[in-house]
Amino acid sequence: MLLIIAGLGLLVVGGDNLVKGAVNLSLSLGITPTVVGLTVVAFGTSAPELLVSVSAALKGSTDIAMGNVVGSNIANVLIILGVCAALTGIPTKGLELRESWFMMMGASLLLVVLALLGPIGRGDGMLLLLVLGLIIWRQLSTAKSSSPDELEGADTSATAGKIALWLGIGMVALPLGAQLLVSGATDIARAFGISEVVIGLTLVAIGTSLPELAASIASARAGRADMALGNVVGSNLFNILSILGITALIKPLPVPASLLQLDIWVMLASSALLYPFLFRGIPMGKRVGLALLAFYVAYVLFILL
Repeated sequence: MLLIIAGLGLLVVGGDNLVKGAVNLSLSLGITPTVVGLTVVAFGTSAPELLVSVSAALKGSTDIAMGNVVGSNIANVLIILGVCAALTGIPTKGLELRESWFMMMGASLLLVVLALLGPIGRGDGMLLLLVLGLIIWRQLSTAKSSSPDELEGADTSATAGKIALWLGIGMVALPLGAQLLVSGATDIARAFGISEVVIGLTLVAIGTSLPELAASIASARAGRADMALGNVVGSNLFNILSILGITALIKPLPVPASLLQLDIWVMLASSALLYPFLFRGIPMGKRVGLALLAFYVAYVLFILL
């Protein structure tokens, strides 16, 4: 229980600092918070998934590594956006995330193809990392300058040292907090005889998605829905391209049959759910948030039963 409390505390502190640092970084660089959410915040909050997946692969638990990435992407959309929408609502009109959504869907489809051809080997890992590099280059090269309205509330007096400190605290506290929660949950699940792929899809995926949840809630409460959505889209991209790419370079990843039968398709459908909100400007209100959370509960109950 103490580990859980300590983990939650670190997640809150890490989320607040990461968002504060990211907002001020966008101000200092003159780019929009959306781009920062897609890059700096997404990379920082995806650190737990990377640590867990690499560690699991090195220990021979490759099912956890695969399940962690697929499960985290499902949780990012259904839990994180569901909670943010239910708590504060997420206005989507005018957000410039359409191209990023296509990139996320492209990465998801690439994963489906590689999984069907499986296992995901070192060559596949190099391909995933190459695609990630091209996407980051595209995001930075097409980044638009931020306007005063977009950065309202930022600390205009923040020095480079302060920004680095905020980002550093966030990137250290978030993965550490997630690790404390995940380790206890995984031990309990194994004690009850739950399979590794289910552990990866549920307990580990939820635990490693908590940094995204903390950062996204902090963003939404600060009135920066663009950064919250950008964080989720960016994290899903990083999870597939970076985490699976790096993990596959270290150790080839066999694809569990159960993942191909259901979970990878749920991941694809969850990502596709964002289409009407990003392309038609439909706001994500409380009802939408509760519906997303209900979908996730139904999915978890299905795989557990």
